[in-house]
Amino acid sequence: MRILLIKTFTLALLSGYLVIAPSAQVVEKNAALTKQIDSMFKTDQFWRVEFTKRYRKEKSAYSDETIQKNWSEADRINELKAKTIIKKYGYPGYDLVGGSSDSFWAIIQHCDNDIPFQERVLALMKQQMDKNNASKEKYAYLTDRILVNKDQKQIYGTQLSRDNKTGKYSPFPLKYPKLVDKLRKEVGLEPLAIYINNFE
Repeated sequence: MRILLIKTFTLALLSGYLVIAPSAQVVEKNAALTKQIDSMFKTDQFWRVEFTKRYRKEKSAYSDETIQKNWSEADRINELKAKTIIKKYGYPGYDLVGGSSDSFWAIIQHCDNDIPFQERVLALMKQQMDKNNASKEKYAYLTDRILVNKDQKQIYGTQLSRDNKTGKYSPFPLKYPKLVDKLRKEVGLEPLAIYINNFE
């Protein structure tokens, strides 16, 4: 039996979440918005980290019930805040919030209960990505996230499931399995086999 892993939560321990902006000069262009996104991201990750501790049988100060309750509430509030940001600024790119642009992406990645909103953000993100003002890697993750949320085949293989019996990870169905590594390379992602091995 497979359980959904990557689609359900995003581990804070994975590398690549916070990408330093291309120039230190743009990091504080909108300090207030940057601070808000950083605060949202901190909340986003806190309960996921606690969940990961429980999942790995590590010590946590919180019960499973407390974690799930607060996790859901944090995501709900962050989604409302994210919608306000999108309405006011569009997708906040590196020139506006520096590396916190990638933190904002992580929050959108977790708005799974509103797929049309994720799709809207993806379109806005592409506009920034085409100007080298947003992450190609994160764009690929959100693309796959939306496709898997819609029960469609993903393109880049970023969304994985874990087999409870074997402990092995595998990607949700791929649209172009023979081309996946080529497509991943185009957006700066490592080969799929290496990506999966990193989880195992």
